[in-house]
Amino acid sequence: MIYTYSLRLSPDMAYQSDKLEAYIAREKGIDARTIKAVRIVRRNIDARQRHIFVNLEVEVFVNEEPPTQWFEPIVYPDVSGKPAVIVVGAGPGGLFAALRLIELGCKPIVVERGKDVHARRKDIALISRTQQVDPNSNYAFGEGGAGAYSDGKLNTRSKKRGDTKKILRVFCQFGASTNILADSHPHIGTDRLPRVIENMRNQIIQSGGEVYFETRFDGFICQGDRIVGIHTANGKTFRGPVILATGHSARDVFTYLHDNHIEIEAKSIAVGVRLEHPSVLIDRLQYHSPMGRGRYLPAAEYSIVAQVEGRGVYSFCMCPGGFVVPAASGPNQLVVNGMSPSHRNSAWSNSGIVVETRVEDLAGELKPFMDSMKQDERFADTHSGAFEPDNPLQLMYMQEALEQICWQQAGFSQRAPSQRMTDFVSNRLSADLPSSSYAPGQIASPLHFWMPDFFTNRLQNAFIVFNKRQRGFLSKEAALLAIETRTSSPVRILRNRETYQHIRLEGLFPCGEGAGYAGGIVSAAVDGEACADMAATYIAETPQA
Repeated sequence: MIYTYSLRLSPDMAYQSDKLEAYIAREKGIDARTIKAVRIVRRNIDARQRHIFVNLEVEVFVNEEPPTQWFEPIVYPDVSGKPAVIVVGAGPGGLFAALRLIELGCKPIVVERGKDVHARRKDIALISRTQQVDPNSNYAFGEGGAGAYSDGKLNTRSKKRGDTKKILRVFCQFGASTNILADSHPHIGTDRLPRVIENMRNQIIQSGGEVYFETRFDGFICQGDRIVGIHTANGKTFRGPVILATGHSARDVFTYLHDNHIEIEAKSIAVGVRLEHPSVLIDRLQYHSPMGRGRYLPAAEYSIVAQVEGRGVYSFCMCPGGFVVPAASGPNQLVVNGMSPSHRNSAWSNSGIVVETRVEDLAGELKPFMDSMKQDERFADTHSGAFEPDNPLQLMYMQEALEQICWQQAGFSQRAPSQRMTDFVSNRLSADLPSSSYAPGQIASPLHFWMPDFFTNRLQNAFIVFNKRQRGFLSKEAALLAIETRTSSPVRILRNRETYQHIRLEGLFPCGEGAGYAGGIVSAAVDGEACADMAATYIAETPQA
């Protein structure tokens, strides 16, 4: 027999299998000798009160052996001779699109500008040593996309847009821990995700698909208003309909689309800083205990939001027990992001704290900043289009301007301009800085002075609000590292709601976070599968050139 129970337990009992089994046997009147296995189906931590509880949903196998696997794996057929679909980008949107195409009997040809996930690791390590960024192999570009080396968090709010549970099962099929099927905030970890990604790529190749690294998209092959293939920077061409999944940092792609009058629109983003606390401090605050998380609880997470002067200020990509990393994707720019290993066991916890930024803000509160950039010859000479009204790339240009200023403030390096949290709120330059996980190093900088008031004022007020809700959050031991700009794509590539094709160009399927239709690994993967479904239908219904 299989029994299902909902339990509310202390952490030591919830996280120790022998104690959990003994509790179930005692409380449910089951002979412990007959329990063959206990499977945790759902697990979430309730830390709202001083006493912490873990809510579990479990399946108890009594006098019955559990299955050898908790889900039916997908069988991927050989698609060697099948019609091809070009997938541009090997991030989560592109990889899941490719796998879904194989399920549907189509041959994916994956084209990725960066390197494979392991070679990419070496280029990422070089950023800290050389203070230089390879524009095609970095935290944003390469196999696995921006998510591969920035945490692997799998929680999402996009559960109505597709089968998110399937996405988690696919990750498990390729090597992720089955814990992600149960945890309310599933997380693979930056140390384990690369192997999972490599396994996905190997499956694509074993099934007859093709994967090309260091092959940058350079333009479409068109027949009238129909996309029939792509050109690449190394001279290779590929024929077939195109799933465009290039990620939120592929600014050259956005520029290409705009220059070629392919319909896009500006999309709201969020901009701010990366806030880093000692992890023990966050543990103490979130778990309401001077002992912090204790022996069994994981590193504490938080999620905060406030409305300040008509704009949302909120935490983004919270990384408990993690690291702050350099996330620039090219020269003359500085961007920070966060990541965590699977055990979330570093001495720091960090989160982006960002301010909602709308298109209309560029002609409103941010106009003085944009006007000041007109006077900066180094920026204006290469970004004349930034100042055109109704330019769909305006927010992208603002991102670039902020990243360039941050790089200049860092002495033209990848050291992060930083300020103690309390000094930022008090408009003081920090005489010294707390220790940090950020490997390229920090440089004391008055963020309150050089960041636009639009962001500074709202961040300062939000920190005061957050501290009222949780006393001690505003701490001199916490530091702000600048600048966090890559929260989402600054543009949306317009597509048909029913067919997922571009609103004018047949055979082009804008996909995932870079196209403006996702906001994280799982939602990008869901969108990748949806685009694959539509591309397969398109191939079946349309004679191919």
